[in-house]
Parts: sequence; structure tokens; C-alpha cells
Amino acid sequence: MEKTAKDTMVLAGRIRIAVQGKVTSAIGHGLRMLIRDLHTVLGEMPEMGSHPTGWAQIVIRYVLPEDGCPDEPEAFGFRFKESASGPCMEIIGRDELALVYGMLYFTERYLGVQPFWFWADQCLPQQKRIEIACESYDSLPSKVRFRGWFVNDEVCLIGWKEPYPPTREVWLHVFEALLRCRGNMVIPGTDLPKTGVHFEVAEEMGLWITHHHAEPLGAEMFLRAYPGKNASYKEAPELFERLWTKAIEKQKDKKILWVLSFRGQGDKPFWENDPSFDTPEKRGAMISRVIRKQYDMIGAAVKEPVYCAALYGEIAELYKEGYVELPDDVIKVWADNGYGRMVSRRHGNLNLRIPSLPAEEDTGKHGIYYHVTFHDLQASNHLTMFPGSAAFIRQEVEGAFAAGADQYLLLNCGNIRPHVYMLDLLRVLWNEGKVDAEAHLEQFVSSYYTSGLKELAGLYRSYTEAAVAYGPNPDDLAGDEYYHHPARRIIGHWLQGQGAVADERLLWATGECSFLEQVRSFEQRCSEGLAQWTAWLDRCDKVIAGLAEEDKQRAADHLRFHGALHRSGCEGFLWLCRAYAAYAEGRYPQAFVCASLSMRGYEEGLHVLRAAEHGKWNRFYSADWLTNIESTVRNVDTVRRFLRMHGDSPEFFLWYKEFLMPETEKHIYLENTHRNPLSDDELAERLHAHFEQNGQLL
Repeated sequence: MEKTAKDTMVLAGRIRIAVQGKVTSAIGHGLRMLIRDLHTVLGEMPEMGSHPTGWAQIVIRYVLPEDGCPDEPEAFGFRFKESASGPCMEIIGRDELALVYGMLYFTERYLGVQPFWFWADQCLPQQKRIEIACESYDSLPSKVRFRGWFVNDEVCLIGWKEPYPPTREVWLHVFEALLRCRGNMVIPGTDLPKTGVHFEVAEEMGLWITHHHAEPLGAEMFLRAYPGKNASYKEAPELFERLWTKAIEKQKDKKILWVLSFRGQGDKPFWENDPSFDTPEKRGAMISRVIRKQYDMIGAAVKEPVYCAALYGEIAELYKEGYVELPDDVIKVWADNGYGRMVSRRHGNLNLRIPSLPAEEDTGKHGIYYHVTFHDLQASNHLTMFPGSAAFIRQEVEGAFAAGADQYLLLNCGNIRPHVYMLDLLRVLWNEGKVDAEAHLEQFVSSYYTSGLKELAGLYRSYTEAAVAYGPNPDDLAGDEYYHHPARRIIGHWLQGQGAVADERLLWATGECSFLEQVRSFEQRCSEGLAQWTAWLDRCDKVIAGLAEEDKQRAADHLRFHGALHRSGCEGFLWLCRAYAAYAEGRYPQAFVCASLSMRGYEEGLHVLRAAEHGKWNRFYSADWLTNIESTVRNVDTVRRFLRMHGDSPEFFLWYKEFLMPETEKHIYLENTHRNPLSDDELAERLHAHFEQNGQLL
């Protein structure tokens, strides 16, 4: 069945796999995935262990001197040997992660298993035989030494399955995708209970663990450990250091990228808890002192530690101004603004957009913390795909590499499933250092779809063109949170009777103007967005209709889903703004109808979430607590109840009588037979038809 090793070997039926050397937990996970993929594609469960002759078709082993494999961490390759029993393929690696990468690359290259096969519901047809050219292969080194994900704002992963925190089943799929991207580090979740298995599974699978910038050294939060105490390092350094010592002791023998930092409790500047630090000099001196202390404590306990310092938010600004000093061997990690631009992030209405990259004279090692998803209670994308283009991300990340920030790339991956396209783009960037965005798009589409490839690529490409531009900068593109958090702020401001003054919390989006003008500003943006997203969805539906059956659901989940959430948000927000405008003019029945149309628009977003929860994805969006579409729906329902009190109360029959009751009945009806008030939904529907017919709605 097999030809000579110099030509081609054939894998078919029951494959024999052998491992030379110790099977560590990471290698064990790699074998689990290799065996599963061979079983899926060839239809037979592989056999572990060599033939009595010592032969196996696939051998997993560490590199030998004669292999000529590159002498670099995580380097792997393929070698072929011929024997009397047949050809043998050897997957070789410098270390355990290298062997895992080698096994996963084997299943990608020869079995067609793509990095996001699970998250994108890739179809893997069975094959009778796999032909492999017997040619040696050596991996190329990744551009970025430390590269991985921050599984952040992971509410979908939390709500997907019933147990909390997320189970091993969830984390296995998350970390497998990361390993398939050749990622090697992770922050496995955000402030999850220590009873969870997230750290344990990440460590088992061979990943480096790193820390959130608000939890330096991975230590417990001060106020959680010492409730009621003042979180001031100046007042109680020994309490902070006790937590750091405990964290170091727990992790000192593990693969850790130690994050040095000093932010306040709840991920904010520490001086909000300690206002005596009222100058940049004082703040920078304290941060420098704390980081040096953390650095020395780790150095005394850990052999050859790897240090990072998160230059995030106010720390980046203080560092650039020369107020923060860092040891030379610390990797300085710069951050984008949450919208993909390598500038400082917006704080409320303050948006300085200070460049967030090392200067030419800034020596040492540098890296970046980058977002393809974000949660900021303003305009970020959380449930939906990154609204910017692949070309924009390529420009920003390649620019960071050119500035020397290429030692570390921590990518905020959110809940994985909504973001696979951009996560795959970053996979190429952190491995190869550059990417042809168009070539990558074609490759991505052809990897996960079997039909309509040109049309699907056009939808991915034009997605960013439909996005709502809420500001003057190229990264000022609205994600799903834009339609919900500002809307709920408007509702709160309105119903608290503060409409006479502008809502200062919305100035970032509208600039200085009256509250009515703020509302009108959002109305204008959403009116444009509604037209754009409606046109994009029409195009999307035509493409999906022409796809092969196996591609239709995938395109609905990974393309239409995002446009439908945007369209729902635009429509809901647009009618909410119109409701306020009608209210401000004293046109309360029309305002009630507009609020009802707003509620209907937002409810469509809930239907979109539910439609995407089929099969294994049942409940996936059930914990939408951040964008929180359901909360917006309830808020708008409160608005229309409030509006019905303006002229229809207390009988809740007066608008029916004024606008809907036949003229012949208005003066002769008996109250005891005509006083069953219509529900809000029915009244809104009938008033809508009446006002539309008479041109009285807007």
C-alpha cells in the first residue's frame, strides 16, 4: 500500500503511533488531538505503541543532533524513514510545545483541520487514504517570541454551560485553538474563582501563563484579601508584599511571564484610592518603587524569570513623560486604545490619543497588548466582529513590529466564536511578522467554506464599509455596544428629568451641545447606519441563498449574525431618539409609538442571539451581560410605559378614544362596555398604523 519513503507514504485505516521519551501532560494533549483528528478523517481509531519490530507509521520524538532541526525554542519538523515494514513519518521537536505544534500542524497540513475548526463548525469529510510526500520539513521561527490570548470579558464562555466557572470541556477547546495558532501564552479568564480549572488546564497543555495588568504577579486583589482595609501601598506595604510573596511561591516552578504593575483596585489609577499622590512625579515614583520591589522579589525566588510591565492607561503616559523607571530586562508592553489604534485609550470624554509605541531611543524589549474585541460601555465591539478592516489591523501591528514591539503580543480574544476571522489574521501576523490582507482573506474563506468563495470574501471585505463612523478618526467605528450603553444613558438622563442639560457622559460621542442635540446626533448616525447595514444584509442574504447547504448556517453565524445585530441596534436606537424628540415637542402618543418601534428593533437583536444558539452552541449567548441587549429592551419598555402616562393615564383608554375609536362611537359609548384598555403592544401597533396613514408620526 505504501510507496518508498523517497516518494510518497499513504495513511489509511488503522494508523499506528509511537512516542519516544516521556509523555508529558502537554504531549498527552497533543496526542489526544492527533488521535481524534485521524479517527475523524480516516474513520479508524489509531493504535498507540510500536509494532513488535519497533515500527510505527507516525513517531513522535524529540530532536536528535543528526536531524538538523533549527536550534530554537518551539522548533519542530517532519522526517521520513524507510524500513522493511514500510515508511515512517517522524514528528520531531525541540521541546514539548514544539511537539504539540508539530502534531497539530500535521493535522492541519495533511488532514485539513483548520485552527478554528471547532469555533467555525468546519466540516471534515472522511477520506479513505491520505497521501503524504516524503519530504523533510522544518518550521520557521515565529516573529513574536511570546504570543497568546487574554480570554477577557468571557461572559459567553461563562454562560454557555451550566456549571460556573467554565468547565474543562470549555477550556480544552479554547486552548486547542490557541495552540493551533501556535500561541504559547495565555491569561485564562478574567478574575474567575480560584476553584476553576482554567489555570490548571492551560498549564497541562504546555502554555505559559501571564497576568492581567490589574493583577500584578497574579496575586489576589488587595481588597478581596483584606476587606475594609485602605488599599494604600504607602500605608501598608507589608500587606501587598504578603500577597505578592504568596503568588510567587505558588507559581515559581511554572512557566510564567511575570507581569509587574501597580494599578488601583478595580483596574483604575491607584491614586483614586490614595489622593495624596497628586502630581505625576509622585505617581511615577510610587509605580517605579513598587515595580522594582516586585522585580527583586521574583528575582530572589525564580530562576531566569521573564518579566513584563504593562504600559496601560495612565502608566504608559507617565512612562512616556519620564516619570516611571523600569529595569532593563523587563518587556515593556504597549497597548492599543481598544479600537485597534496604537494610541492611548479614551477615558470617559478624555481622548488624548497619545502614541502608544516605543520611541527610537527607548531601548530594551517591547511588545503589545492588542484588541480585536473590547468592552468599554461606549462604542466597542463585544458580540460582533471587529468593525475595522484587515488592512487597518495589518498596518497597526506591522507598524508596532517595525517600532521594535515584537517580543510579546497579547491579544484580547473575548469569547472566540464571534472573532475567528480577525484572530486568524493575528495568527499570521504573530507567526510571520507580516500579512497580505487580501491573500489571507481568500485563504480564510476557502478554509471554512466550500461554495460562493468570491461572494463571501466580498461580504467580509465590505463589512467594515457598512460600519457606523461615530467620530473623525479611522478607528472611530461603532461596535455593538454603541447602540446600547449610550441608549441606556439617554433613557436614564431623560427619565430622571435632566433633559434641560446635556449628559456629560455622552460628550465623547457628540461634543458640546444640548441634550436634544446629543440625541439628534445619535439619531443621525443610526439613520445612516440603518441604511448601510440593511443594504449589507440584503447582499448577505442573496449570497447565503446561493451557498451549498453545509455553508449556509456557517455564513449565517459568522457573517449575517454580525450585520443583523448592527441593524437591530441602529433601528432600536434610531426610534428611541425619535421618541425623545417627539416627547420634547409634547407629542406623547407619537413618542409612545416611536418607543414601541424602538423596542421592536432591539428585540430583533435577541432573536438574532437565539438563532445562533443551535446544536452545540445552545445557550452560548445566554450570559449577554455586557452589551446586554435584554437590558436595553427592558429600559425601552420602561420608556413607553412612562410615555403612556402622558395623556393616556389614568384610564389608559383616552388615546384609543381620541385616535382609534370611530367618530360615531365617541359620544355614545357606554364606559362599562368599552373600558378594557389595550395592551401596550396592541395600542402601539394600531396607533402606528393610524399615524402612518395620516402622516402624523414624524
